[in-house]
Amino acid sequence: MFPGEFGAGGREGAAGVGRRTVAKAAVLGAALVVTGAGGAGARDRATAGLVPRLPAPSGPYPLGVTTLHLADRRRRDPWVPGIPFRELMVTVFYPARDVHGHPVAHQMTADAAAGFAEIGPAVHPGLPAAGVDWAGTLTHAHTGAPALPGRRPVLLHSPGGADPRTLGTGLAEELASRGRVVVTVDHPGDASVVDFPARTAWRKKVRTTVFEGDPRRDPGLFRTAIGTRVADLRFVLDQLGILAAGGNPDVAGRQLPAGLGRALDLRRVGAYGHSAGGTAVAQALYEDRRIRAAVGMEGYLDHPPQAPGRAGELFPVARYGVDRPLLLVGTDGFDDKEALERSWSAAAAHPGGHVRRRRIDRAGHWVFTDFGAVVARLHEAGLMTREDRVRLVGAMGPAESVPLVRGLVGSFFDRWVA
Repeated sequence: MFPGEFGAGGREGAAGVGRRTVAKAAVLGAALVVTGAGGAGARDRATAGLVPRLPAPSGPYPLGVTTLHLADRRRRDPWVPGIPFRELMVTVFYPARDVHGHPVAHQMTADAAAGFAEIGPAVHPGLPAAGVDWAGTLTHAHTGAPALPGRRPVLLHSPGGADPRTLGTGLAEELASRGRVVVTVDHPGDASVVDFPARTAWRKKVRTTVFEGDPRRDPGLFRTAIGTRVADLRFVLDQLGILAAGGNPDVAGRQLPAGLGRALDLRRVGAYGHSAGGTAVAQALYEDRRIRAAVGMEGYLDHPPQAPGRAGELFPVARYGVDRPLLLVGTDGFDDKEALERSWSAAAAHPGGHVRRRRIDRAGHWVFTDFGAVVARLHEAGLMTREDRVRLVGAMGPAESVPLVRGLVGSFFDRWVA
């Protein structure tokens, strides 16, 4: 959700937080120029302090993981004129046949962690500015492990506005451990940090967010952000089709895990997203019939109003409804519930009963992300105040919230994308 990602859910002025975001982004950019995008200085900042730990997935399958660098040469990048085409980074989690000899992957690369350590506290006020080793967190997935034979449902994940895809690792691993292939998608220019395999003539290795404030306060910016995300998701589906057909869509043709393409059953595709990602997957469900069902976690289904006191235009998914299942999940702790209610009620009012709604009490907006699991530990370690912890994820502890979120999303896809 854009509100809060640059202003603590409306508690703090978007313009002020946006200026700090830009300032931190500028500092990061300068640091990467000086240190070489991941040099010793950046790594030292990213690797000092407490190491957040992700909860283990509960499914029966061991996990493999790989990344793909994708390029859509039919689209120019919408955010930076000098970037000649749209580039994406995605992570693929999947049930593995054998993980022996394949190292456990980190949640973030060292370069991405350095960027997140700089920008994260500006995007999410209350996160520690120091004392956290974001680069040290391990996943439960093994890099490059061969895929378990058999065709499996595919789930796409779109993260919150300005959030990197890596903040959805815990839920992605849970869903993959129960027999699915999960593809988490970064949206460069929107995401706070995206680490590419290499620098190019048109961008640095680590690309940071262009947002200077809350896009919900800028109707044109918001329209571009969501439209870009929907196009990104549909393009990723296209590229997965190439992979399933035996091709290699990675820009550099990097070696892919054995059997990965054969594991994709693109007749069974779902999508889930948080915040701006929730908006994007709901609209992608409307636009792309390859997606059979979607979960939107606290994402608006309307555009910002063009003028104060006026209602914003509904997205087509809310205006016209959908003929496939859409689950909308919110929290009692979200600051902008009234604005959210208008578009969600419109979506649910259409006949057919395809839109379902659920609410999690004692929870905050980022309970759907890995913050739901890790900020309690940061609070216990004295790195965050209780107020900041509650503002981010709510009062519910991770022992309760993590299984609850996993259960809601997992059971929905068990029923509709099985």
